[in-house]
Amino acid sequence: MRTGAAAGHRGYFHEAVCYGSDDDLLAVVVPFLTGGVAAGEPTLVAFGERNTALVRAALGPDSGVSYLGGGDVYARPTAAIRSYRQLLADHVAAGAGQIRIIGELPPSAFGATWDWWARYESAINHAYDDFPLWSMCAYDTRTTPTPMLADVLRTHPRTAMPDGRHVPNEGYTPPEVYLLENRPIAPDPLQAGAPAVELHDPTPARAREAVHEAGRGRLKVDDVDDLAVAVSEVVTNALRHGRPPVRFRLWTGPDRIVVSVDDCGAGPSDPYAGLLPAGGAAPGGLGLWITHQSCNYVAMHRGTDAFTLRLTAGNPHVTP
Repeated sequence: MRTGAAAGHRGYFHEAVCYGSDDDLLAVVVPFLTGGVAAGEPTLVAFGERNTALVRAALGPDSGVSYLGGGDVYARPTAAIRSYRQLLADHVAAGAGQIRIIGELPPSAFGATWDWWARYESAINHAYDDFPLWSMCAYDTRTTPTPMLADVLRTHPRTAMPDGRHVPNEGYTPPEVYLLENRPIAPDPLQAGAPAVELHDPTPARAREAVHEAGRGRLKVDDVDDLAVAVSEVVTNALRHGRPPVRFRLWTGPDRIVVSVDDCGAGPSDPYAGLLPAGGAAPGGLGLWITHQSCNYVAMHRGTDAFTLRLTAGNPHVTP
């Protein structure tokens, strides 16, 4: 049975918490968590170190709340979805009628990789809708840039307020619309220079070879191997499902390798491509899903005459 604001709701009840002070955060979090414990529901916190300490101090010991390592949960969007879906399935199998989770993205999400975390926040409206989940995603308005807060309101159906209200977000955009929007991707500074490697209509094997040659002695072997796997999948997809010509470009920096692959096709039609395993016969879906798990950052862009995938191994950067 569902309780609280989610009573009577089927599937995922997804809320944002946009707070401007610690008191505002606790005004939402404490009743949310204590209400879940009182109802006998699995009640979890996935905050970073600072806000975890804040909540622990407010609730006291033996509160009945479980704490997850926020940084561990939110390593990459695809990994977070996979991990949470397993967690939710386990709780439902154990008899949970509702699960409550409040979490926050790590600070690194609010920089170069924000666009794929915004896609995550949108996609989970679908990915978690199989479960009786009520979750809140906390965003500090003192540190979250205004354009990112606009994305938060577009990807969360409602906002939980410090005064106890649960307000529908008028700008909420369903994921099947939001995820197919042509969102620009900020360039990596390395792309201001000429690529170290440029290939036209390469075989997947030649693309992998280029990554291994560029990464030798530059990054960890595992990171280079993961990027090579991802590049192979992306090039294969472009050759099979895109339109020629296919162009492969690679840039190197002291702490990263950036690869861009583009073709003249329209890109995947599945809005969840990369974030969820492909369903049915979606072309290239499995390859994109593998890619999102193999790279430190994946960006996609549909231009007027090309579809581009940019992959990063190492530390992602973008220009301001």
